[in-house]
Amino acid sequence: MVTTALPEDSWLRDLRPQPARVTAAEYEALSEELARAIEIVDGYIVFCEAPTPDHQTAGRRLANLLERHARDAVKSGRFGCLTVNNDVDLRLRDIPLLNRRPDVILYRCLDRDRGERLRAEHALLVIEIVSPGSETQDTTDKLGEYARAGIPHYWITRLDNDGVTSIERYALDRASMLYKHLGTFMKDEASGPPEITNPIPITITWDDLTF
Repeated sequence: MVTTALPEDSWLRDLRPQPARVTAAEYEALSEELARAIEIVDGYIVFCEAPTPDHQTAGRRLANLLERHARDAVKSGRFGCLTVNNDVDLRLRDIPLLNRRPDVILYRCLDRDRGERLRAEHALLVIEIVSPGSETQDTTDKLGEYARAGIPHYWITRLDNDGVTSIERYALDRASMLYKHLGTFMKDEASGPPEITNPIPITITWDDLTF
């Protein structure tokens, strides 16, 4: 194998490996401002790209849609307290630390008096919005991570200039701890608004997801 020395002005010379894996205690000591800008994968820091305005709008619309149906589900008496959030810390594993910040998440309410942290066992549904730079993370990396953590439902959503155009739905097969693809809802399908029953009853009204 032939090797070539790097030029003196190469930007590669400035790269430095992370000295050690981040622990859960070290992560929890970070400021919220810094924590919002990173995820931790197997103890290593991954910097998150700043979301585009369309990405932020889609996340807010999806959260609003989920929250409306979550409130109805709670009122029905068949579900306990439920919460919906955008871009919030989700602890998938402590050692080595695996911490993600889903675009949207539906989860069981936390015990604030005890300072309970959001973990995979609280989550019912995680949604990631695919961006040009997040295709592999959202469709491969996180698909496996969320499944292994035991999160029952995962949606992958895609956008165009007018809003959300498709929703890929996955449900956890607990025997294999892998996701099974349940199907994909497309905005341009001729049928009426899609309706689902799990993890809670939800009607996907595309107008609510349009910019």
